[in-house]
Amino acid sequence: MFAASAAMVLGVTSSRAQDGSGSFEVSGVTVDVTAKTAEAARTGGWRLAQRKGWSMLSQRLTGKTGGLPDGTLDGLVTGIVVENEQIGPNRYIARLGVLFNRARAAEILGVTGFMTRSPPLLLMPVIRSGGTDTVFERETPWHAAWGRFRTGNTAIDYIRPAGNGTDALLMNAGLLGRPGRGWWRSVLDQYGANDVLIPQVTLYRQWPGGPVIGVFRAGYGPDNRDAGSFSLRVANGDGLPALLDTGVKRLDEMYQAALRGGLLRPDPLLDFVAPTDQPVADETPVVPSDVPLIDDSGAMTLPAEPVATVTLQFDTPGVVAVSAAEASVRGIPGVQSAVTSSLALGGVSLMRVDFAGDPAVLAVALSQRGWSVDGSGNSLRIRRAGQPEAPPPQ
Repeated sequence: MFAASAAMVLGVTSSRAQDGSGSFEVSGVTVDVTAKTAEAARTGGWRLAQRKGWSMLSQRLTGKTGGLPDGTLDGLVTGIVVENEQIGPNRYIARLGVLFNRARAAEILGVTGFMTRSPPLLLMPVIRSGGTDTVFERETPWHAAWGRFRTGNTAIDYIRPAGNGTDALLMNAGLLGRPGRGWWRSVLDQYGANDVLIPQVTLYRQWPGGPVIGVFRAGYGPDNRDAGSFSLRVANGDGLPALLDTGVKRLDEMYQAALRGGLLRPDPLLDFVAPTDQPVADETPVVPSDVPLIDDSGAMTLPAEPVATVTLQFDTPGVVAVSAAEASVRGIPGVQSAVTSSLALGGVSLMRVDFAGDPAVLAVALSQRGWSVDGSGNSLRIRRAGQPEAPPPQ
């Protein structure tokens, strides 16, 4: 008598199956093996699944079947997925999935190991049950089904959020009706995605414990546009995981078809970024500096000179010398301010001067007031005429 061991299935799947993103996956491999013991029958069934899976993969990628020794296949197979199995005392009947290392399998078959993939697309699985839409507000069987889906054979680059932390705040059912692109851009930037996919399932239960009908819809983009729909049915609630897993695979096929047909193009409005650092155009007319201006009263005024900041180095043997130097500089026409910015009594101090005009004009005015001026540009060294150079401070 045969018995299906759910606990053993879960243990095998978690221990041998690996992430399908780097693997070719062949599903639906049926085996029926008889041996002296149940364990031997199961081992023989898995070896037979590897051979049959490789032949199916070769047929799919190259158009012809092929075979490899068991030793080579052991190095190529990265996981066995138990879809359904029945174990007897000396017989093993199962439907299995086989995962092959993508790079090595492609090299042996002489095909390209990488397919053209879509840009990164954020996944928002929406389940409607009892008239309520749910995304990540709570754990749902629809989200769990997308977590079980292996992406090794799909051209869609899914970004599947874990559903915890801030996922429920950023992505909920209320976001689906938001037409603005600003919030969508913020959410997509959080996950590094270019656009969004919205696979939706609506569950109908005809009576408690009775058949369950799932209506699936492939939505995409912030406007939740339609890429196709279909419905599936199971006899009772125990078949709900299988119903959802089948729905995920068919929705993925729809999305791949939409990608090939050019429908899954990212919304151009999602790529728009408002300029922030660009200079703002000034509509004020530009008047040449040599053109006099006439105000409303008719009086003619000359355009203001640009203000230059000049640093003066001057000797300060005492406090009196500081005040005298500042007063002398402030008395020059065009000087708007003159403040000692660095004081060194008994040495050389620094004065910051705001002068409306060319610094060269300031140097000439300082010379006319009895200062000996060295340097050029915005840094000048001034001394009183005939004053010896101050010794460096001790």
